[in-house]
Amino acid sequence: QVQLVESGGGLVQAGGSLRLSCAASGSIFRINVMAWYRQAPGQQRELVAAITRGGSTDYADSVKGRFTISRDNAKNTVNLQMNSLKLEDTAVYYCYVDHTGATYWGKGTLVIVSS
Repeated sequence: QVQLVESGGGLVQAGGSLRLSCAASGSIFRINVMAWYRQAPGQQRELVAAITRGGSTDYADSVKGRFTISRDNAKNTVNLQMNSLKLEDTAVYYCYVDHTGATYWGKGTLVIVSS
């Protein structure tokens, strides 16, 4: 079993920045993909950014150039640096990991971008 704990959400004005962090713990052997998803009210959960163990990244078009995902394989952590935040970035952000083929989700951290 792998447990994920997210932190760093909160209230920020449009144009501001936030940094989300996620730490994985438990019986960890090898984490492949680490990612951040988000779900806005009334909308489906969507991929925000993902990073492989080797460091390859993928971003949703809506966040390219504004968000940066990074990970520390030794510490089993993944971060999401969010800059130039927009109102439409408001959502619950979820950490996701693929651990040897099994997937795990965090409980989510709320990000609210205000005008």
